[in-house]
Amino acid sequence: MINQRQQILNLLGLARRAGQLVTGEGMVLTALQKDQVRIVLLASDAGQATIKKVTDKCQTHQVRMVNDFTRLEISQAIGQARTIVGITGAGFAKKIHQLTTKLNEGE
Repeated sequence: MINQRQQILNLLGLARRAGQLVTGEGMVLTALQKDQVRIVLLASDAGQATIKKVTDKCQTHQVRMVNDFTRLEISQAIGQARTIVGITGAGFAKKIHQLTTKLNEGE
């Protein structure tokens, strides 16, 4: 059985192939402003300026932000080098939210 971390990373790859993933800082911030993003994954090793900017935008637009993964893990999951990704699909966002909640509760 695969753990929650791996399930989340697998979902990122699926979301990308389904066209329900926005990648890159500029694209994610633009999509946040247009209320198209349902959940944001930001690399835990991102720069401080990026972390502050994205955190502020997510709070303003009331979008959940997850920073449990490194840049390498996110990049490998989606097949391109990225520090930030946004999920636009409701189904993917809901499942990732459930898994990150379980992950953070230590189940």
